[in-house]
Amino acid sequence: MTDTTLAQQSDTSHASPERTVFSILEGDALTRKRNAAEARFKLYGIIAIGIGLFFLVALLWAILSNGLGAFTQTFVKVEVPLNQQQIEEAEKSVVKTSKYRAILIEAFENDLSAANISTGISAKDLEKLFSSGAAATIRDHVLAHPDSIGSTVGFDLIASSRVDGYMKGRVDRDDLAQDKNLDAAHLDLADQLQAAGILEKRFNWEFVFGTDASDSRPEQAGIGASMVGSLFMMLVVLVLSLPIGVAASIYLEEFAPQNRFTDLIEVNISNLAAVPSIVFGILGLAVFIQFMHLPQSAPLVGGLVLTLMTLPTIIISTRASLKAVPPSIRDAALGIGASKMQSIFHHVLPLAMPGILTGTIIGLAQALGETAPLLLIGMVGFIASNFPDGVAAGFLSPNSAMPAQIYEWAKRADPAFYERAWGGIIVLLVFLMAMNIIAIILRRRFERRW
Repeated sequence: MTDTTLAQQSDTSHASPERTVFSILEGDALTRKRNAAEARFKLYGIIAIGIGLFFLVALLWAILSNGLGAFTQTFVKVEVPLNQQQIEEAEKSVVKTSKYRAILIEAFENDLSAANISTGISAKDLEKLFSSGAAATIRDHVLAHPDSIGSTVGFDLIASSRVDGYMKGRVDRDDLAQDKNLDAAHLDLADQLQAAGILEKRFNWEFVFGTDASDSRPEQAGIGASMVGSLFMMLVVLVLSLPIGVAASIYLEEFAPQNRFTDLIEVNISNLAAVPSIVFGILGLAVFIQFMHLPQSAPLVGGLVLTLMTLPTIIISTRASLKAVPPSIRDAALGIGASKMQSIFHHVLPLAMPGILTGTIIGLAQALGETAPLLLIGMVGFIASNFPDGVAAGFLSPNSAMPAQIYEWAKRADPAFYERAWGGIIVLLVFLMAMNIIAIILRRRFERRW
């Protein structure tokens, strides 16, 4: 047997079985199936995000389109001569605003004549162009500036809600068929006044910084007093919930023994975070108002109720932040002779602070938008028509809160209040966005990576 024959036999005996060759780009059936599943999952994710963005855009569009009108208001310019004799007669009368209303209408008719605007509307019907509080505005000016008596003062008086709605497109001529407060002649006059520059629409600071008005004056309603009430309420929540929540978290996470009692407390805290807010309202009604006799509708009681609701959120987030700190930090502190309390307060707690602050601010933002607990302690039914006199009154006097004020406006019949409710939602969302932005900034500012 030659060497060539032996080599051929050896090659034949060691030849590997024939294998199927696959392309890296095409892959086999199993790979194609796996890639298809991955592609479907990505598609489902994109669809889910698209649906979420669609509803988010729809929500923002609904809020902005309905609520931006509340930030503008229609005003009527009137030059009012403050005659000494007329003012004295008005102050001596029993119903003073009716006399001031007559002074207003007389001055308005003079302005119409000076502008060459003719109208067949009676003096009584001309009043319907103005808010019912216009006469009180003139009287307030006279009382605040008695030296202006004897001169002519220009007033920018708030127009009635119907005229304001017509200027904003909320009221049209067809809507006036069954309206007893306004008719087509008033709208014709409003058009002429706008052309003459006597009637104009501009930004309404009164809505941002003013107080709520009665049911008959939606054009004068503002959310300023409710913002102050929410501020005092959030101060109570912050002062109570942050130290109590952090202290409870440190004890449970670092010092508490692991036994059934501790497990029971932890389970209950987790369950309390999911309890509906209306339950906390019932608890606050029973404990703080019926048992402790604290003042109803006050930011103090609202803050206490919201503190109970916020505590579980702060405790859970604080414990998670403490857990996230590596054990080596504690071991290093203990290794150089620090006590356990020193290792926690000097090393662990500062490193966990970004997460603690983030959880606290998110809990406060959630509390700021809650309405149900305030419903049961009377803050929804109370209408704050004045600002608190001082710091103590801010906590103890009855006041309203932004979500409660929005709820009040939304259930009133006049469409102008409905517009105010949407505007209030915009203000509330601005506050919530500001708090979330602060949380993000704090987290990135103090965040540490190991």
